[in-house]
Amino acid sequence: MRFNRRQFIALSSFSALCLAFLTSKLNKQSASSSVNVEEAKSVKYTSTSEIPLRFVSVADTGTGDKGQYAVAQAMTRYYKRKPYKLVVLAGDNIYNNGEIEKINAVFERPYQELLSQGVKFQACLGNHDIRTDNGEPQVRYPGFNMQGRYYTFGQDLVQFFALDTNHNADWKTQLTWLDKELSRSKAPWKIVFGHHQIYSSGSYGLNQPFIKTLSPIFQKHGVQLYINGHDHDYERTRSINGTTYLTCGAGAGTRPVGASAWTARAKSELSFAAFELYSDRLEISGIDTKSVIFDKGIIPVKSI
Repeated sequence: MRFNRRQFIALSSFSALCLAFLTSKLNKQSASSSVNVEEAKSVKYTSTSEIPLRFVSVADTGTGDKGQYAVAQAMTRYYKRKPYKLVVLAGDNIYNNGEIEKINAVFERPYQELLSQGVKFQACLGNHDIRTDNGEPQVRYPGFNMQGRYYTFGQDLVQFFALDTNHNADWKTQLTWLDKELSRSKAPWKIVFGHHQIYSSGSYGLNQPFIKTLSPIFQKHGVQLYINGHDHDYERTRSINGTTYLTCGAGAGTRPVGASAWTARAKSELSFAAFELYSDRLEISGIDTKSVIFDKGIIPVKSI
């Protein structure tokens, strides 16, 4: 088919408009999902029919203010798209002083819709939580499902280990317990969570005592992931001696965060982390209050 000059110009203009539209759409998709290119190149996965175990994590939540509600609402929207049964609640559950009398305002109301669907919260104690009766009312509170100041529980392919990372914890007994329980675990996935950071580019930075005490235990027993709060930001590290360290402490407020040599993604944004766990990999997403996925990372079951 031959075109005259006017038809050719019209067709060229239409093609240019289509190209501009597609480019704009791709740029918007790219902006809404940040994938670590280095990790994507190094680990290739094919699609699978395996149904993943889904859970989410969040920390430093217990304010009862609009920031907490915004994150809670985003968690609920995510649940409606991808149902999950577990929330890892990594401490500072009740601000400012761990007063259990505030539990309705800072936990039961913000997460009412998730709780009504049977979503189970597994909590640990933060530094604010121990200001009242050393956190014991929270340990006893049924909604936090704590089996003690430190405890373990399993779900399908994964075993979780909750720690009391506060300064007044019984560290000698707890470290012995952690080493023993990790050695006994037959689960291919081992995930530890506690309130305080270990590797962080946020306000509190590196936690050298924990790098000396906890990190070697993680490496010894093949712990793939450590989840924490305390720094009010989101930060996912690259694998450090086999363990990825994830800060998800922007559950109600934020503070500035930088980036370090070990950082895969860091963002000062109200957010939570979502996980899809398969037999061979764990997929992590950082999700903000607009339900935008700003981070995606993959941890293989055998990390290095």
